[in-house]
Amino acid sequence: MILLGVTGCIAAYKSCEILRLLQKAGQDVKVVMTEHACEFVGPTTFRALSGHEVAVELFDEPGDPIHHISLAKEPDLFLIAPATANVIAKIAQGVADDLLTTTALATKAPLVIAPAMNVEMWRDEATQANIATLEARGCTIVAPDSGYLACGDVGAGRLAEPQIIAEAALDGLTRTRDMEGMRVLVTAGPTQEPLDPVRYLSNGSSGKSGYAIAAEARDRGAAVTLVAGPVALPDPEGVEVIHVRTALEMLDACKAPFDAADIAIFVAAVSDWRPQERASDKIKHDGDDMTVTFVPNPDIAATLAAHKGKTKVVTYAAETQDVLENAKKKLVAKNADLVVANDVSGELGMGSTDNRVWFVSKDATDELPVLPKRRIACALFDALLRK
Repeated sequence: MILLGVTGCIAAYKSCEILRLLQKAGQDVKVVMTEHACEFVGPTTFRALSGHEVAVELFDEPGDPIHHISLAKEPDLFLIAPATANVIAKIAQGVADDLLTTTALATKAPLVIAPAMNVEMWRDEATQANIATLEARGCTIVAPDSGYLACGDVGAGRLAEPQIIAEAALDGLTRTRDMEGMRVLVTAGPTQEPLDPVRYLSNGSSGKSGYAIAAEARDRGAAVTLVAGPVALPDPEGVEVIHVRTALEMLDACKAPFDAADIAIFVAAVSDWRPQERASDKIKHDGDDMTVTFVPNPDIAATLAAHKGKTKVVTYAAETQDVLENAKKKLVAKNADLVVANDVSGELGMGSTDNRVWFVSKDATDELPVLPKRRIACALFDALLRK
């Protein structure tokens, strides 16, 4: 059974279609609503569509004084669509002040959340931190679409299409722990190469792709080691995380986990060069030109994959031109089994929630549509396990 949570948002009417799509897929669906959601769509509508009583109040079930606990034990999956910024914040912080949020806190079922809100609310640092917290706990986030919003603004925040949300819920139901007993190494984020105590060479990698891959491997049953450069993301629960700063530190941290890994996925945007010398004190601005000599950093993936044995090696290729041609070159140069290529010359790629990638192997090149990074991670492991 799927429990569908509906919160107080203008997009609540789309929950009716989501419910119907889940039913057409053979799922029994029950509905829990917040009081504010009832201002947009009445419980009677969901009662008629689902064939079940609709839960709204904490004590609206006379025969069950602790309804939120019994309700939490029923579902195989809890889908909240739409989810407002307020409800997302409550669940992330463990606030339980109504039936929906107490049920979310009490259930052991997988949680799928489809946010919907104003573009500025979606972009707000607090909302993004709450989203990251939920993803770190294993929650699936169906990222909102961009477009014209009910408030008149244009941008990200519109509820994803019902079909996409329903598919995400169904995927959550069928998720298998097909990587039990496997060990996975993932690198993520940027590295920083210090010039002096306050300046460094780096890039705009957020670490989102690597963290999504680590979480996906964890949820499929693998033992995961995540070697992360400096990022502003919470550590995924149930994952061994090693924090590093420089490329040399990342290489050193990867050596032992790589030797034990069945799959190694090098997602980190590692600095190709580092200053030859690091000043012990801050370099003062004196108005003159400054010349800095850079030396190459080791290629972490190529260095380790040169003696990979049976380990499957995946590298990411962030390119701004000749994307596929460069990916094919890296496939050989890094002794990789698969290269995930993406074009970072536009809005997608570093720092974005979604991405558009190609899976490049010696036998084929498969193009994926624009997808959330967690869904790309799922597709990546599906592809690797087929090989």
